[in-house]
Amino acid sequence: MIEVRNLVKKYGAKRAVDDLSFRVERGELFGLLGPNGAGKTTTINVLATLLPSDGGQASIGGHDVSRDAAAVRRLIGVVPQEVALYTDLTARDNLNFWGRLYGLGGKALSARVDELLEMTSLVEQANHKVDTYSGGMKRRLNLAAGLIHSPEVLFLDEPTVGIDAQARSRILELIARLGREGLTVVYTTHYLEEAEQLCDRIGVIDQGKLVALGDKEQLIGQIGDTDQIRFHLAAGESEGFIAAFAKRDDCRDVGLRRGKIEISTPDGARLLPEIQSWLAGRGLQLEQLEVERPNLETLYLNLTGRGLRE
Repeated sequence: MIEVRNLVKKYGAKRAVDDLSFRVERGELFGLLGPNGAGKTTTINVLATLLPSDGGQASIGGHDVSRDAAAVRRLIGVVPQEVALYTDLTARDNLNFWGRLYGLGGKALSARVDELLEMTSLVEQANHKVDTYSGGMKRRLNLAAGLIHSPEVLFLDEPTVGIDAQARSRILELIARLGREGLTVVYTTHYLEEAEQLCDRIGVIDQGKLVALGDKEQLIGQIGDTDQIRFHLAAGESEGFIAAFAKRDDCRDVGLRRGKIEISTPDGARLLPEIQSWLAGRGLQLEQLEVERPNLETLYLNLTGRGLRE
């Protein structure tokens, strides 16, 4: 549905998008994961025909985004990071306005507006002005506006920024529903848990470059499948523990680091009871226990040396 080949977008000497290539299949929920300033929004703006590229090619539904922008715009919906609503109008008036811009009208538009108000749980507030809405309600209406013309592709740029946990959960539920219904979605975020929860595949982007691509399991597989267990033991007890557990096949690395025992193991949940049993047999207890499983944050740190929120 979407094909991006060697895409480049420059601002002066800076390459905001740098030789970017990826594909999105029809019906896929594809995530672009990276920190603020990584190039996610610029990529979306080029694909949505809002910015010209400076190199490479991109197409949506077989239409080149540069040469056939009008055809691309008929296929896509865009939900920008900033709320794009008329706050002095009601929710219903906003949706009617956006629908008419897409050439909708009459009973068809009225039915679509009702459908989207129901989907976003805004029926009771449909005739209230948007400036009375909470941040979460505005975000839901913003999403409805992007869907008013029933697009084949939906671009969502950081749609949960600046809202509370409950509102965020509701937005994520709506997006997951769209994915189940077969809509092609491109979703940008710097929240790794959102990408893990929602996306079929994830492209990890940093400084305009795609540094990793795959589903969650494939990406985490790039950094290995070991869990890290860390805990504190009195200095006199650490050597005995390390000597005992370093011999085990399920302990790939056992050592003392920054004052804590650290163990790499393919199955932390399975090893923990055995650690506890060994300690209990010597009258010792686990202290300051940490169990860390590989995740997308770990991958990003390994690839770029910095966190997703930096």
